[in-house]
Amino acid sequence: MVKNSVISVISQEEKRGSIEFQVFNFTNKIRRLTSHLELHKKDYLSQRGLKKILGKRQRLLAYLAKKNRVRYKELINQLDIRETKTR
Repeated sequence: MVKNSVISVISQEEKRGSIEFQVFNFTNKIRRLTSHLELHKKDYLSQRGLKKILGKRQRLLAYLAKKNRVRYKELINQLDIRETKTR
């Protein structure tokens, strides 16, 4: 019984490097920073950090869309993110 829980914890830790997990983390950070900036409109350092995180998430989503369109669509629907514009 204990071995199964340890195995599931290890497999969850291995998934921390996955694109889906990284996008999920960036999305949480973006939502936190957005609510912070609603209160503190002149916090320019946080605005810069938000822009950097948005760029990272956008690059990861572009990569995922190019490699696996199905996983990209599922992730966008789960996180309630707008689809990026394609050129």
